Amino acid sequence: MKKSNLFVAKVPEATLAFWIIKIAATTLGETGGDAASMSMNLGYLVSTVVFAIIFVVAVVAQIKADRFNPLLYWITVIATTTVGTTLADFADRSLGIGYAGGSALLLFLLLASLFVWHKTLGSVSVNTVASPKAEMFYWITIMFSQTLGTALGDWTADTAGFGYSRAALIFGSLLLVLVIAYYATRLSRTLLFWAAFIVTRPLGAVVGDFLDKPIANGGLAMSRYGASIALVLFILACVSVFRQRPAAVHRTTAD
Repeated sequence: MKKSNLFVAKVPEATLAFWIIKIAATTLGETGGDAASMSMNLGYLVSTVVFAIIFVVAVVAQIKADRFNPLLYWITVIATTTVGTTLADFADRSLGIGYAGGSALLLFLLLASLFVWHKTLGSVSVNTVASPKAEMFYWITIMFSQTLGTALGDWTADTAGFGYSRAALIFGSLLLVLVIAYYATRLSRTLLFWAAFIVTRPLGAVVGDFLDKPIANGGLAMSRYGASIALVLFILACVSVFRQRPAAVHRTTAD
């Protein structure tokens, strides 16, 4: 016989505070990734290896934690977005795949991750992330979505020629459409969540580029270090001020 049990997840509810911090974290991923690969001259490959190690350590700590820890959760998200930035730049620029090719490859990997996750556990809803296996799928999917968002943001701003400010307007508008769909339609909440999660990454990517790229290239020429520190302080303030509750999840288990 099957019964439904209530578990407490180690991921937060998708509230307004969640999305504010998510956008700030993705912007930090762009400025922080660029600071390491460009300002510190580590290059894309070395930076990717460094951030990948941080990502693995953070995910292991997150999975081993026995309760929801907002600071640990957002450190892990930031780790996914920094490694996503340098990995996308390495694939697009160093390997010569290009933004379009990189975006297509990463979209395939993201969809494959979601497909395998659904095939294995029966749902990709964040409200079912209550086991180590589900958490692993969750973080792998997030890492792919962050990397895709970087490539997609760069493709829109650079290759498509929209520039950083107009690209930010495009992705901001897409996010607004998803918000309207959430309140005005009965579309799947899981579909809307992952769509919003993906869209916020290129939004953060182009905002980050807008902050630190040269004025001649359409940016504000801010220091990557300064922008990154400001974003870290903003995220810490949000985590301190906004109370984030863990999402309550229902998991069906065999009796």
